[in-house]
Amino acid sequence: MEKLFKKHETLCVIGLIVIYVITNSYIIQNFGSSSYQSVIINTILSILLIVLVISLNRVKFYGITKPNNWRAFLYFIPLFIISLFNLRRGIHINNTTSEIIFHTLTMINIGFLEEMLFRGFLFKMMEKNNVKSAIIVSSITFGIGHIVNLLNGADLVPTLLQVCYAVAIGYMLVIIFYKSKSIIPCIIFHAVFNSLAIFATGDSNIISSIILIIMCLAYALYINKKVKL
Repeated sequence: MEKLFKKHETLCVIGLIVIYVITNSYIIQNFGSSSYQSVIINTILSILLIVLVISLNRVKFYGITKPNNWRAFLYFIPLFIISLFNLRRGIHINNTTSEIIFHTLTMINIGFLEEMLFRGFLFKMMEKNNVKSAIIVSSITFGIGHIVNLLNGADLVPTLLQVCYAVAIGYMLVIIFYKSKSIIPCIIFHAVFNSLAIFATGDSNIISSIILIIMCLAYALYINKKVKL
């Protein structure tokens, strides 16, 4: 498995991302993100990805380890503040307890899957050739990937705004991963940010999207300047 993956790494990574996008697009269209079907399927995908990482002997390589130098990252407090952004207008509960639980479990899996695919597999595959290109591709690919929400019934303007701030979030997370050598803070942030969306009141507008972009870029630029490899 390890030799086969290394020989066809580009094809394998692209294939993993395509499988993930198609699978979750199908789930959203047919079951939604707050269903037990979504939890089951995404949990299976997470387990399979973990098995793959272990079989490749790349647990530490993909950042499944504790971060380096917590203090240099301000103990990730800015990351925690940004993760609460969806609650800026207050908390709105309009879902059943089971829907909230299923949504949260789904988002924990999605946080893990997307970080491993875009920050782990994709970035690490490209990093050895050109770090700057790897950072750019990881960020933009992650953002553009959200355009698939249009196929799932999302409105055009909110989706385009999501693509824009997702690029900024992707950039922030790939910088954190690159500098800390750990993908764990990225997974936790991603899971919390998405999970809290179920309590959000209203869609993102241009102003809130710009604020989120500025927050993410500011933290990423701080890390770039202050954290040494």
